[in-house]
Formats: sequence, structure tokens, C-alpha cells
Amino acid sequence: MKVSQILNESRVTVSYEVFPPKQWDKIDGTKAVVQEMSKSHPSFMSVTYGAAGTKSGFTREIAKEISNNGITPLSHLTCLTSTRDKIHQVVGELKEDGVENILALRGDIPQGFEFPDTQYFEHAYQLVNEIKSIGDFCIGGACYPEIHPESKNRVEDIEYLKQKVDCGVEFLTTQMFFDNDKFFNFYEMCRIKGINVPIIAGIMPITNANQIRHSIELSNCSVPDKFYRIMDRFGDNPESMKQAGIVYATEQIIDLMANGINNIHIYTMNKPDVAGAIMNGLSAIINE
Repeated sequence: MKVSQILNESRVTVSYEVFPPKQWDKIDGTKAVVQEMSKSHPSFMSVTYGAAGTKSGFTREIAKEISNNGITPLSHLTCLTSTRDKIHQVVGELKEDGVENILALRGDIPQGFEFPDTQYFEHAYQLVNEIKSIGDFCIGGACYPEIHPESKNRVEDIEYLKQKVDCGVEFLTTQMFFDNDKFFNFYEMCRIKGINVPIIAGIMPITNANQIRHSIELSNCSVPDKFYRIMDRFGDNPESMKQAGIVYATEQIIDLMANGINNIHIYTMNKPDVAGAIMNGLSAIINE
């Protein structure tokens, strides 16, 4: 099933992200994570494009496992360091496996990387165009509620985002954020600028104090004073911090839904217990 259909048919959707292992001998462990997460019936599950130093086959294997568990898979695909032939190979494999959904991403620029003259893909919209030329896929894209780190300002950021949507992106998933007001402002500006595809709010449950520093580096997001106070109070106690992080993420989602945002994506960090606890906290709300 295509993610665009799921977003259009369901009043509320909650989806998960998982990532494949770095070594093949860990693949069964990640499959077990998928099996456990599937028990809470997410609307769909996305799988990131490998991990540092791994091959695309890892992503393919986990996408198949998601499908085998009765959940619609969304496969990430990055293009920055891929040739056109490699992209065609990976997309062909996804088509062969019956995967209908691709999250098209440029990928992070490695430190010291310079675009060679032979570089085919420099931007995500080029990947979107390439995928559309290969097959009938539902294509999603990423967006930043608090401005992409490489954009000069919000206006430029929205212009590039609209270019990507105009190329055929059918939905957007945000990077993580911890202040819902930042999301609401971004959402409103997107609508004003004619970006009318579904925008899925990406939520990262922070369950240990060290995780927040890495999260800020990845997403360029700000952290409210409220959350820093939570870390100050509970950060030294792993179980307390885990529970506080789950509650904070759940309250974020409830506030989003109360304000009409019905599509939520949880960055699970491959933790079925955390994802399950959030879903349990939303059970009556989701089924309202």
C-alpha cells in the first residue's frame, strides 16, 4: 500500500522509523526489533538507508521484514555518494520486492567532501525525478521545522522545499523537534507558500541525557528550557530519564493532535519498549 493512501484514508497515523545494523550478523536482531514493534500496529514503518559503511542490501532485508509482518514499508534512499547506475539498481530491487514507497534524501555531506565534475546527484529533487522515471512509487521527502543547516534563511529553505514537492514528492516528514510552536510556525508557512502535501511531524523520544546532544547536532533543533529542566532533574537516573522522555514525547504528540496534526512519525532508535509505551499512552486518542 502507498503511504499517500494511508495518510489520506486514516484520521490519525503513527509510524515508526528503524535502522538496519552495521554488520550482517546482527540482521536477525534487527528483524526481531521489527517483529516486536509490529505488535503495536504502526500505520507504516520506515527503514533508513543502511548505516555508516554498510550496503543497501541491509536496508532491503529490513524492508522485506517489515512487509512480512503485515506493515507497509517505506524505504529511505540517499543519493549523494551514489552513481546513477547504483540508484537504478536499488530502485529496481525495491520494485522487485514490492516496495511502493521511497523517502528520497540527498544525504549528509561528509566532512571535506567536494562535488566531482561527474557528480550526478547534488540535490534531493534530482533523485525524486530519477525515481519517477523508473517506476510508479510514492515518494516522500524530508524537511526541517527549524531551517536546514545549509540554508541561508527560512525563505530560501521553503523555496527549495517547494521545488522538491513540485517535482513529485507526495508527503514530507520533519526532522525531530522538541518545541511544537516551531512546528506550527513552519507548517503555517508551508501552507502559505503553496506546499499542500501532508506534513508528518517527526518526534524523537529522548530517553537518556547523552542522546540530546547528538540529536541537536543531527537536526539543528532547539531545546526548550522545560526539557533542560527535565534532564537536570532526571538525567542521572536512567530509568527516571527514560520514563520522563516517554512522557514528554507523548505529551508533544497529544498537543500536536489537539491542534489538528494527525500524522506522527516516531524516531524509535530501534527501541520497541519505548515505541510501545508511547502507543499505549495514545491508544484511546488514536482510536477516537
